[in-house]
Amino acid sequence: MITTPFAPREPYMAVADASFRILILSMSLGLRKLKGFLEEKGIVAEQCDLSIELFTDIFTSEFLELMFQEAKELGNFNFPAIIENKDHYCSRVDKVISFLQQQDITNATEILKEDFLPQGHRLSNLNSKINWAEGEEGIIDKAKHYSTLFIEELGDFIQANVDEFFSFTRYAEQIATSASSFDQLEEFLNYQPTIIEDKMMDILEEQINQHSPDLVCFTIPFPGNLFAALRSSQFIKQFFPDIKIAFGGGYCNTELRSLEDPRIFEFIDFITLDDGEGPLLNIANHLVGNCELNELERTFVLDNDKVVYKNKIPNTIYHHRDLPAPNYQGLPFEKYLSFLDVVNPMHRMWTDYRWNKLTISHGCYWKQCSFCDVNLDYIGNYQNTTAENLVDKIEKIIADTRITGFHFVDEAAPPKMLRALSEKLIERKVKITWWTNIRFEKTFDKELCQLMAKSGCIAVTGGLEVASDRLLAKMKKGVDIAQVARVTHNFSEYDILVHAYLMYGFPTQTEQETINSLEVVRQLFENNCIQSAYWHQFTTTVHSPIGKNPDEFGIKITGPKFEGFAQNDLWHEDPTGADHPKFTKGLNLALNSYLNGTDFDKELQNWFEFPISETSHSRELIESFLD
Repeated sequence: MITTPFAPREPYMAVADASFRILILSMSLGLRKLKGFLEEKGIVAEQCDLSIELFTDIFTSEFLELMFQEAKELGNFNFPAIIENKDHYCSRVDKVISFLQQQDITNATEILKEDFLPQGHRLSNLNSKINWAEGEEGIIDKAKHYSTLFIEELGDFIQANVDEFFSFTRYAEQIATSASSFDQLEEFLNYQPTIIEDKMMDILEEQINQHSPDLVCFTIPFPGNLFAALRSSQFIKQFFPDIKIAFGGGYCNTELRSLEDPRIFEFIDFITLDDGEGPLLNIANHLVGNCELNELERTFVLDNDKVVYKNKIPNTIYHHRDLPAPNYQGLPFEKYLSFLDVVNPMHRMWTDYRWNKLTISHGCYWKQCSFCDVNLDYIGNYQNTTAENLVDKIEKIIADTRITGFHFVDEAAPPKMLRALSEKLIERKVKITWWTNIRFEKTFDKELCQLMAKSGCIAVTGGLEVASDRLLAKMKKGVDIAQVARVTHNFSEYDILVHAYLMYGFPTQTEQETINSLEVVRQLFENNCIQSAYWHQFTTTVHSPIGKNPDEFGIKITGPKFEGFAQNDLWHEDPTGADHPKFTKGLNLALNSYLNGTDFDKELQNWFEFPISETSHSRELIESFLD
């Protein structure tokens, strides 16, 4: 039923304070970077991680009771076993959340007692082959795993009965992905908010009343962040009409560069592209009357009912080396949780630890890969800094957060900078634990890997992609299988975990190349070159060399038709390649076993429900490269 989005609330009263105030809402690194930059420029900037605030308000006994009642009123009875054990779930959720935040042995022991947690559809199907560590470490890990499955059971119930868009990381992603038209987003924004969206609005209202912002900014890294940001903006426009709203972040930078549809400006006032520091500072100056609309940079606005891109030339560029450290102050560190869904040591780093986010360099020093958005600023605009500058920022962030774990979120961290950073950390006796994304290039010899390990590096991630020398050359990756094998083995020799990003379905990729790629992956795991990996099917993007020159790669672009809103993922036909989707299940089944160190001797045919060709690789291929 389409209805008025929100129930009446008290209108917003303008604040008499003359100082300009910004509230930044998101969960990405961009939020912390912008706060540090704006405050250095004398602008009051508060930040709120709306995701963690909403999560910790949803998963309480009180709100869970409301959701069970909501499901009943909606006439939804999926997962009847959970409904039957409603009281058991409600009585345990507060204890579980508290444990996932604090990870203490007392609560861990209680959670593992028989019948403490209800045996739902996930907990009743536990992996009995997991070998837990001895002592308290093993008890806490086991309790975290059980607690994670308990929370995931509740998430399944919520999505099936209360809010079909619910997800732990990406809300309503299905209607924002490849949204070439704004039609469906507009349609769902006209529906009555769900009980979860109402709770989000309550939190948002508290933040606005607490900080009295003149401008609210949403950083939107992924499609799964868009709808929640639009729903929040819709609420602000209705009840706080004097507040201006800006969108920015990865989604805007990649998908909204061709924006024509004015309807999104019913909910917001500005959309910025690429690095946000300059555009946001100009918006603030514009709103206080210090610059004209035409002086904005890299910013979409509505001007005379038309979408207009304002981009004063030359742009104001704030170099990576001159930016202050990200500012983490004001974030509720005590509320963040440590989940453990997959026991694989590399996979658990994403959910089981807390990391300060920082970039070593801006952009990518390689910027040649044909599948990548190499023409866009976040890849193509490479900027570096000094190791001294980086360690200064690291020490400031540790002082703010008291967390000594760092994830350097570079597109590809330069080897020379990693050497300089490692040496500087050791020289200044700064003790941190860190990991980053790299290219598997030959510069990572044993000596550099040893140095990185000594400075605190525990893991690296990198793109192996198709694991085919022909296709690696075609995508201009700049590596081959032999080099990847030797480099990953160098890292593993010094106990640095390696995660490989894997791709299938690259233009002209044959079935034989897909099976050969799986054999390479199998051998890399078996030889302890990599400890973790993830497959994804190739997608053409409009900003990549493949998307711009599909004929050169033997494919034909078939859609989608651009209808004025988002433009990024493209559909394509590959007349010479294999039927790529049919390999998805088998590739993932095999990978799941390799992640757990099992089934290396299993024939590749056993992973697939249809006949496949035998690999043409020797079973000693990777071993021969290492010898």
